[in-house]
Parts: sequence; structure tokens; C-alpha cells
Amino acid sequence: MAKEIGFMQGRLSPLMDGKIQAFPWPYWRQEFALAAQHGFALMEWTLDQDRLYENPLMTRAGRQEIARLMEQYGVAVKTLTGDCFMQAPFYKAQGQVRQQLLADLQKVVQSCAVVGINKVLLPLVDNGRLENYQQEDDLVQTLSGMAPLLKDAGVQLMFESDYPPERLAAFLGRLPSPYFGLTYDVGNSAALGYQPEEEIDAYGPRILNVHVKDRLRGGGTVPLGEGDANIPTALKALWDAGYKGPYILQTARAQDGDHPGALCRYRDLVRNWLNQVDRHEP
Repeated sequence: MAKEIGFMQGRLSPLMDGKIQAFPWPYWRQEFALAAQHGFALMEWTLDQDRLYENPLMTRAGRQEIARLMEQYGVAVKTLTGDCFMQAPFYKAQGQVRQQLLADLQKVVQSCAVVGINKVLLPLVDNGRLENYQQEDDLVQTLSGMAPLLKDAGVQLMFESDYPPERLAAFLGRLPSPYFGLTYDVGNSAALGYQPEEEIDAYGPRILNVHVKDRLRGGGTVPLGEGDANIPTALKALWDAGYKGPYILQTARAQDGDHPGALCRYRDLVRNWLNQVDRHEP
């Protein structure tokens, strides 16, 4: 079983404006050094709509610096969470605003390709959730037309969704699998009351990335093992489905401010659960 355990950018840094997740503007460079110091070799980039084109990923000099830091510290960045697409979804916009948001998406894909990020997440949750079939049709038709761009860039688009398993599988079936897939979020599914075996049985082959966190049913993020997510069961179901991608820690923040210490504890928990799955292999 693949045991590539990474972390969501910002989880090694202090909170930004009290937010559990946001691009860590003052700390993004030092997170590479902290990651190496604490034994992490994989980071998932984050991108917000606010100051989008100031993000280092979106500038030539920034991309060069990202590449240098990855090489210097041995920390790879292969995936990106596009919170910007959730904060300003193109399929809920019209006219010039919509065209600019689509141009943003294309620029993000092209920028990711330059630094070696090959999977980009469009979260269909919260402000980005699909509210009706018209929005879903718009999303499917528009993104299907981007398949040539994705092919040239070597980038796959992934979704997170609050759809129940069968409906999510049907939605994914409308998009070609080489270019579109899913990020499976263990905590979000628990908050919605979904069962891991049922979900992964419905669309397991389309899962390209996994976010690991714990949440209360109908509630927010809590430390691993303190919520309603059955993480060992989810990991076993992923193993049974043949999942070989990364596990990204999108976990609760430390109450005492020791964010690296908390992240390391969560990493060790997940590693132990994955090892248990290995030991139970037939």
C-alpha cells in the first residue's frame, strides 16, 4: 500500500486571521524547511481568491522559487486545493465575471503544470456546492471543453462534493476519467453521515486524492479520533478499491499553538492505521 502522507499547506504555521485554512502569506517559504525538519516530503498547495495573482504559484518568479524550495528541502508539491474556485465559482457567475473566472482556472492549470502539480481540486462544497441541475450541467459542459488543455498540461481536475454516493458516481460518470476525478474527504463524509464502504464502492476508481480529517456528524473539525469519522474503515475500503494516491492531512489545528507537533501526531496515527490495513491484507 502507498503510504505517502502529506499535509495541507498552512498546517505547520499559525492561523491566518483565525481561519483553519488559508494561504500562509508570512510563512509559506519556511513551511518547506519545517516540513523537512519534521519528516514530511509532501505538501498540498492552497490557493485563495483573495490576492489570487499575488500567490507565488501565479507569478514567474514565485514558481521559480517554489521549484528551488522543493529541490532544496526535498518536499514535493503534487496537488492543489483551489479554495478560490469555491469562493468564486464560475458556474454561479455570468457575463464578464464568468469569463474572468474561467480565465483564472486556465491560468491556475497552466501554472500548476510548470511546477509539477498534476492534480487540482475544485471544491463543490460550501459556497461552491451545486444547488441545482442547471449548475451541474454548466459545470460538466464547460469543464468537458477543457479536456484538451488538461491533456496538454498533464493536469487532472478533482472534485469534493456533498452529493450522496450514487449521485456523485453519476456526476463523475458524465466526465472523462483520464482528466477528472475525486478527492475523498474522510471528515466531510462523516459530517454528512455517509458510510465509507458505500461511498468508495460507488466511485472508488475515480478517487485521485484523499483528505484526512475528523469531524462531528453535522459539525466541525475535531482532532483525529475525537469525531464521527471511522478513519480505519475508510482506509481499509480505499485499500480494497486499489487506491494508491496520497493521504493529505487537513486536520484540526493545535489548541496550544504547537501546529508542527499536532501534525506529527496525526501523521503517526494515520501511518499506524495504514500499517494495520497492510497487516490484515489477505
